[in-house]
Amino acid sequence: MVAKIKKFVNEVTSEMKKVSWPTKEQLRESTVVVIVVTAIITAFTFIVDEIMAIVMNAIY
Repeated sequence: MVAKIKKFVNEVTSEMKKVSWPTKEQLRESTVVVIVVTAIITAFTFIVDEIMAIVMNAIY
């Protein structure tokens, strides 16, 4: 059991060394994109929800 865990940890370490990590600038840009897109989708959903609420109140 211990040998399997040790082998697993060694394989994970080996694979993590192969990963291409983003630079701080790339990470910052990606974070900004995610936040902006999330804000746009949130605003769109809010607007659609408000319009649907007005329509439903007018019908009923």
